[in-house]
Amino acid sequence: MIPGEPVRPHFSPEFLMRRVFFPFLLLSAFVLSQLCRADEGMWLYNAFPKDKVKAKYGFEPSQAWLDHIRLGSVRFNNGGSGSFVSPDGLTFTNHHVGATCVQQLSTHGHDYIKGGFYAKTQAEEAKCPDLELNELVGIEDVTSAIKGAVHPDTSSAELGRSQRAAMSRVEKDCSAKTGLRCDVVTFYSGEVYNLYKYKKYTDVRLVFAPEFDAAFFGGDPDNFTYPRYDLDITFFRVYENDKPAHIEHYLRWSKDGVRDNELIFVSGHPGSTGRQRTVAQLEFLRDLDYPSRLENYRRRIALLQNFSSQSEENARIAKEHIFSYQNSFKAITGYLVPLDDKQIMAGKAADEARLQAAFKADSKNKELADPWEQIAESVKVQHELYLPLNYIERNRAFNSELAYFARWIVRATAEKTKPNELRLREYRDSALSSLEQELFSTAPIYKSLETVTLADSLTQMRDALGDDPIVGKILNGQPPEDAARNLMANTKLDDVAVRRQLYDGGTAAVEASTDPLIVLMREIDARSREWRKQYDDEVDAVERRAGAAIARTRFARSGYNQPPDATFTLRLSYGTVKGYEENGTKVPYVTNFAGAYQHAADHANQPPYQLPESWMKVKAKLKLTTPLNYVSTADIIGGNSGSPTVNKKGEIVGIIFDGNIQSLGWNFVYDDKQARAVHVDSRGILEALRQIYNASSLVDELSGTRGNGAGK
Repeated sequence: MIPGEPVRPHFSPEFLMRRVFFPFLLLSAFVLSQLCRADEGMWLYNAFPKDKVKAKYGFEPSQAWLDHIRLGSVRFNNGGSGSFVSPDGLTFTNHHVGATCVQQLSTHGHDYIKGGFYAKTQAEEAKCPDLELNELVGIEDVTSAIKGAVHPDTSSAELGRSQRAAMSRVEKDCSAKTGLRCDVVTFYSGEVYNLYKYKKYTDVRLVFAPEFDAAFFGGDPDNFTYPRYDLDITFFRVYENDKPAHIEHYLRWSKDGVRDNELIFVSGHPGSTGRQRTVAQLEFLRDLDYPSRLENYRRRIALLQNFSSQSEENARIAKEHIFSYQNSFKAITGYLVPLDDKQIMAGKAADEARLQAAFKADSKNKELADPWEQIAESVKVQHELYLPLNYIERNRAFNSELAYFARWIVRATAEKTKPNELRLREYRDSALSSLEQELFSTAPIYKSLETVTLADSLTQMRDALGDDPIVGKILNGQPPEDAARNLMANTKLDDVAVRRQLYDGGTAAVEASTDPLIVLMREIDARSREWRKQYDDEVDAVERRAGAAIARTRFARSGYNQPPDATFTLRLSYGTVKGYEENGTKVPYVTNFAGAYQHAADHANQPPYQLPESWMKVKAKLKLTTPLNYVSTADIIGGNSGSPTVNKKGEIVGIIFDGNIQSLGWNFVYDDKQARAVHVDSRGILEALRQIYNASSLVDELSGTRGNGAGK
């Protein structure tokens, strides 16, 4: 399960119960210098290397082909990717991307995570409480509008504020003119800015989800491994005006699937990579950030497992949270491997030294400060800020959905009184409708779970921040357990009407509120904003300015031939379907249903290797040689979960759902010796829908063999 960046503290944790061995390749500096020959690249759609693909594979994607794939792709705003697969708004992604909605629609006695879901008719399709899908319909270069004329004496902090204001103005003007969601995206640390225009879908309804045991067969032990045997898929439908949306650019389904060594493309939204970060930034991740995250995840996994052991209902409501944290723990552990490798880091340092020398040799830079030194100084500030910034401003101390809502209400009502360009970026006009959809979600909130998680995170905060005055302000003389219990017992924010009343009432309603969570967030807001401002001025602004200078040096040295680091925006990768060799054993590129049944039998069909009853009943009907999962060299990272895999015809031949352990190193350096992206095969999906789930209507829609309108 590919990790994604957090959207909320519960639904998507920040990024093992089983000890993991990482057979990560050791890369010499020579190998690092040769990586550009491989199929590296999460490419921008407006800068795709068509000539490079043609030279190597004899296929040149036309602009019409690229536009079609772009418009057929969608972003799931909770942290994943997907695609349109029928003209009637049918969309599909991974089960682990769609699981938030599946969990929200479940109730005691109707556990759709455990038992699966299938709407045989449109009337049975269930609306997700707060899911938003984005289709990228336009891209515009706005670099000059954002950067403007910068005087050399302008401080980094002032420059950062100016650019953030310009971004908000451009976005507001775009949304007002087009009615679209408009986001200015920063590339190359601030050297390039693009305006991304999205059509937004907020009426999203669940159509099909398999059982958890089929979607995540093998559980945490098999996560980030291969061979795999998972049906990690979920289907939704987008609606407009209470009717299925008509989609012109949808991706047709391939019945033939893939062949060994076939060229494929992956269109998705990789969340974040660090391939162009400086050595100082990488060392910060290695020495402080990643170890801190791992300790946080380890603690929360144990907490949730203990909570789950107390009742069957507790286990139901905590299950997805546990697996999300386990996934993040394993991912971060994998990200650390290349950062701990002396040869890889030496190669990074050598490349940085060469680039730094090129910067100093350029006469245009004679009067400029060394950008690497500037970033190193900003990293020192990050170290100093790390604990208060993460615990207070970034909510690690408040592991609670209701506390998160309280922060939003307090902040949003205050920010809305300011001119758009002076607000914190997350409260700009162009972002408010998405925030409001989540704030007013009717998804269930379980105070029993919230009380436990908040108590533990408050304890973490107390232990981490010690005698900082803000700790006393938050706990008010109480032990963390009592503080959490009192906050949850007395807050009314679990009532959507209360949240709406406070939000619509503005600052006057917030100031008058006696709700304990609102009072808490109101009282700590000023201090929290101070830490945020220090980070924005002394870290983000410096890294933006210095990073842009480094990017200019890189372009001058080697040209515009490297894609920017991932930003959870649409990218197109390519590669080949290809097995690999590990520990002297050849790992074939494809698995099948027979392998799934054998894998279950090898583990006595016991969790997490227990196939659902629906699978066991129909084994004799299945064509067991049908491909189920396969691997490729396509360049992916967290956020690519649910990305459609297409062939040269632009047909769906699979869907990304994972990478093997070795692929986690792609966060910082790409290599295709063993690292692989893992896909569900289009043929396996059809076989399962038809033979296991009797979803004939869904199969007909995917195959294009029935008329428009689901359920006919």
